[in-house]
Amino acid sequence: FLFFFLMLRRPPRSTLSSSSAASDVYKRQEIENELNERRKDIKKQEQKQEQKEENLERRTNNIEKKEENLVKKQAAFELKEKKVDDLISKQTDKLEKIAGLSCEQAKEHLLKVLEDELTHEKFLKVTEFEQKIKDESDTKAREVLAMAIQRVASEYVPEATISVIPLPTDEMKGRLIGREGRNIRSIESATGVDLIIDDTPEAITISCFNPVRREIARLSIEKLISDGRIHPAKIEEVVHRSKRDVDLAIKKDGEKAILEVGVTAMHPELIKLLGRLRYRTSYGQNALAHSLEVSHLSGIIASELGLNPTTAKRAGLLHDIGKAVDYETEGSHVDLGVEIAKKYNENNSIIHAIAAHHNDIDPQTITAYIIQAADAVSAACLLYTSPSPRDRQKSRMPSSACKKKKKKKKKRKNKK
Repeated sequence: FLFFFLMLRRPPRSTLSSSSAASDVYKRQEIENELNERRKDIKKQEQKQEQKEENLERRTNNIEKKEENLVKKQAAFELKEKKVDDLISKQTDKLEKIAGLSCEQAKEHLLKVLEDELTHEKFLKVTEFEQKIKDESDTKAREVLAMAIQRVASEYVPEATISVIPLPTDEMKGRLIGREGRNIRSIESATGVDLIIDDTPEAITISCFNPVRREIARLSIEKLISDGRIHPAKIEEVVHRSKRDVDLAIKKDGEKAILEVGVTAMHPELIKLLGRLRYRTSYGQNALAHSLEVSHLSGIIASELGLNPTTAKRAGLLHDIGKAVDYETEGSHVDLGVEIAKKYNENNSIIHAIAAHHNDIDPQTITAYIIQAADAVSAACLLYTSPSPRDRQKSRMPSSACKKKKKKKKKRKNKK
């Protein structure tokens, strides 16, 4: 029974074979479809590749044609260039035959003619200029002297070996002195000056023969007063900054001086020494202002005489250069100035003008006489502009101190 039951449930062999055959046909159709699609893709790629190759061939052909054209044009250009050179050489030969001169001889002749014409014109101009100077020399000399007197009167700086610094209050004196005088000792040792703190209200005095040290001390004290912190470490820091500021100011003053007079190509150390003259006075006159004035006067006088004003200006600017170091080095400012000028390779005429401007030696050049005259004019102006000793003393004191002194004098007179 079981056997017959199983036999009945088993599918027939014909149905199994028909279903496998159908699946095989379906698979073959799928494979054929995939193959057809791949063949189409391959054909498209082949067509694209053929188009690219055709484009490359066209470009190659175009490039070859352009190269051929360039070669032809270059050959034609070289041929034309050769023809032009031949024509130029033929024309040059014809010109040389007509003129009877070679090319070099023609150049020499032309240059000689131009040189003769320029020499003649230059001579006429110089003659005209000299005649004009002779006609106007008296008038110009009077104008120069008047201008020099006015300039010295406006640029007067009183001579002093002290500087007075105003204080906001009298309490600041105690802070500057410090505990057991340590602050004032620090200031004096760092700057090399003497501080005078007396009964003058709201003012202290700096005393020193070295003007640069005095200026450093003045700047340092003003900075300490404005900052408010006053102790030895701060004093050293401020003095160091003030020295650097004064050095920069000296350099700027020297550069400004040479630019003002139009002098160029000067040694950097000479420029610094010129700047130091800003802090030097002589007979109530600032040394740098005096040197600038002498330089301007010398240039004007040299121009009036038909000489080179640049040399005269340079000699006038450097004639008192020894005063920049005479307070710290032995010797007169004339001898020191000659040594400085020789050290920095100045011209012999300038060295001689420095040596002769006070008649230490006899003048041998016109430049030396010009410097003497300009120096005398500048010094003569001072006779008419110098204040009295009493006025100088007043100019050193701050206005507040002057007012308080006047009040004290009035009180004394009223008591009497």
